[in-house]
Amino acid sequence: MNKKALVVVSFGTSVDIAFPAITNVEEKVKKAFPDYDFFRAFTSKMIIRKLARTKNITINSPEEVFEKLVAEGCREVICQPTHIIPGLEYEKMLDMITPYKDDFDSFRVGRPLLTTPEDYEEVAHIVMQEITHPLPEDEAFLLMGHGTTHSADSTYCKMEHVLRDLNYDNTFVGTVEGFPDLDYIRGRFRRKRIRKVTMMPLLIVAGDHARNDLAGEKEDSWKSVLEKDGYETEVILQGLGEIDAIGEFFAEHAKESR
Repeated sequence: MNKKALVVVSFGTSVDIAFPAITNVEEKVKKAFPDYDFFRAFTSKMIIRKLARTKNITINSPEEVFEKLVAEGCREVICQPTHIIPGLEYEKMLDMITPYKDDFDSFRVGRPLLTTPEDYEEVAHIVMQEITHPLPEDEAFLLMGHGTTHSADSTYCKMEHVLRDLNYDNTFVGTVEGFPDLDYIRGRFRRKRIRKVTMMPLLIVAGDHARNDLAGEKEDSWKSVLEKDGYETEVILQGLGEIDAIGEFFAEHAKESR
């Protein structure tokens, strides 16, 4: 019998309330491949250790999953990451799994969420469904991405340009650890005379970054900084993975894997 495996790889999270975002994506991808055995993997060794230590939960790394698949004689594997951009974490995953490529008759890897021009347009439409009313001239919608030192940091600027090209006005994309940062975004808000800012994570899970850097009560959170600037704020505190259409989009990427 030809054993087939589906491996969904995430960075991971140790925040209980954020975990359903990952399982939702996994379920949507699993549904698209009913004949495949499903395996979960996290790339963050720190999160894997923390879950084992504090919650007695065992999560395997990609290497551990692939070692198991090889030992069990699996012949076909599809690996779908839940990364948003083709950056450092995506490349880290590829470094982990590529050495096993020749151990399978079929070895396929899906692409991150934002890769092709069509990806950006589709995701833009999906995300904007979370806004329930047209944005007036004095109201902005701000998406907070992670940011990276990798060249894929340009993904965030491109995402904003695509939103504007699709006539989603007053939409902005900022990052915690890349460009554009919040100071840059604040300058643009001042020039556009924005009164209210609705914020949402451009992250798969609403974990530490979303709950602390974006919506936290400390004075350096985006919410606190913008409120100190005088803006009215509203936070949509959910990860992209909680949106069913995003999970289904990852499933399409897995189907198109090569």
